[in-house]
Amino acid sequence: MSQQDKQPSQTKSPMKETKENVILHHLNSQRAFFASNETKDVAFRLKQLSKLKHVVIEYQEQIQHALWDDLHKSPEEAYITEISIVLSEIDNHIKHLKRWAKPKRVSTPLYLRPSSSKIIYEPLGVALIVAPWNYPFQLLFNPLVGAISAGCCTILKPSPDTPTVATLMEEMIAKTFSTNYIALVQGGRETNSHLFKQHFDLMFFTGSPKVGKVVMKAAAEHLTPVILELGGKSPCIVDKDANIDKAAKRIVFGKLINAGQTCIAPDYLFAHHFIKDKLLDKITFYIKQMYGDDIKKNRFYPRIVNDDAMNRLAGLMNEGTIHLGGEVDFKKRYIAPTIIDDVKPEYEIMKEEIFGPILPVMTFDTIAQPIAYINNNEKPLAFYYFGNNKRAKEILNSTTSGGACINDTIMHVANHHLPFGGVGNSGLGNYHGHNSFLAFSNKRAVVKTPTWIDIPFKYPPFKYFKWIKKIL
Repeated sequence: MSQQDKQPSQTKSPMKETKENVILHHLNSQRAFFASNETKDVAFRLKQLSKLKHVVIEYQEQIQHALWDDLHKSPEEAYITEISIVLSEIDNHIKHLKRWAKPKRVSTPLYLRPSSSKIIYEPLGVALIVAPWNYPFQLLFNPLVGAISAGCCTILKPSPDTPTVATLMEEMIAKTFSTNYIALVQGGRETNSHLFKQHFDLMFFTGSPKVGKVVMKAAAEHLTPVILELGGKSPCIVDKDANIDKAAKRIVFGKLINAGQTCIAPDYLFAHHFIKDKLLDKITFYIKQMYGDDIKKNRFYPRIVNDDAMNRLAGLMNEGTIHLGGEVDFKKRYIAPTIIDDVKPEYEIMKEEIFGPILPVMTFDTIAQPIAYINNNEKPLAFYYFGNNKRAKEILNSTTSGGACINDTIMHVANHHLPFGGVGNSGLGNYHGHNSFLAFSNKRAVVKTPTWIDIPFKYPPFKYFKWIKKIL
């Protein structure tokens, strides 16, 4: 039976929890290795990035199989949304690391001369990276690239909800790196509890705002910096002058990749009343064009991660009018692409991030209505607007979000020259590309002052105070 013919596994063995003493052993050995300063050498970092790239390429087919087993991701989707992103990130860091890591000279004001000033980029130390299940490979390895690039040691913690991928990544990391440099631990809440109690130099967490608050609270005990990549309800507005055909096609792509289990997927749709019916018809058309008439049998349509997620999503379809879809198959972890029309803000589906292939639709008459709704709720991770560029500029100026696309969805995540991250409830801090290097680095300010001259202005009794006031 081919990979495409197999169904994803229905029952997964729970991942074993990692004991606290094992975590402490990794943490202490990594602190000792970091203290050797070996990871600060740029040549060492470049070598580790090359090793990471090599193991990803070596295991590419196995990664694709594992993603199929856990999430029913096709090899094509697995490569586009996970493997290629990691490989591209590695290549970007290999290409630019020497330049990024160089001390940066900055100007020195007149009153400090003849001193000189520079910024030194040094690794923060030992980092913790905790990844979610929806893009289990990419969202663990992509931040790891930044940690290696910056010169950190790292403890990795994948999600137990995608155990096939988690087990494979453990094998890859153990094969490639020594545990005193990079270690991977398995488990669920118990392991997380052990990890969050420890004193790391950075905690990098991707997941829900609810757990993000737990991470931030735990980090506060040691004043540990955090990067929180969270989520929320990312709005999508389609205005009356939008290109309806392109809007529909791009909304379907952004909403249904990974069966909607994407933190930056369009969570809900605001459609202008003048074009709403035409837009929904076009969305229906493109769903069928991309996934066929029998979507359940289509190998490009992923599955919901587990029974808990199935129950939660099924419970969100009890209000509003089902325009398309609504089919639920618990045995196969399948939920059909579903459009729910006539949705009201007080409905349950509008109270939490959907994280599935369900698109609630609300209607507006003036653009002030969706703007007011968006601004009255938590700041979203992503924002999507379809319409003319002049109006788009006005709407961006009237709202906020972690990232945004005009006349497209989710594509901002594909540009490693852009920072990726949230704002407010949707996250704290950002990464990708150069921002990943900076995320795991300390920008150390250094002033170097010569001894051949000693300016007397700064010393008591400040007898040159009148001159000091003029130059400060």
